[in-house]
Amino acid sequence: MEDNAYPPIEPVIYQEPLRPHRGGTVLALGILGLLVCFICGIIAWVMGNSDLREMDAGIMDPSGRSITQAGKICGMVSVLIPVLVFCIWMMILLVVGIAAATSQ
Repeated sequence: MEDNAYPPIEPVIYQEPLRPHRGGTVLALGILGLLVCFICGIIAWVMGNSDLREMDAGIMDPSGRSITQAGKICGMVSVLIPVLVFCIWMMILLVVGIAAATSQ
């Protein structure tokens, strides 16, 4: 039996560096979606979804998860508010149209 003076060599595992998060960009686009144009909100929603998916997969730095989630939520709100306003507007037009048609 032979005693080795050196500990066994462990294999070196290469890990690619994590991609930096884009939480600030997603949040800025979400806020711009609320204030300026819902197109920015759509972009924030899509970017937020893909970034959160990459964070869950371990590809992207997860330190910006909360900022990314906040931007995604702002983007969702900036898209859903105009959709709801449009639906309410269409219902009002429908009720006024029905009322005008039945009053004659």
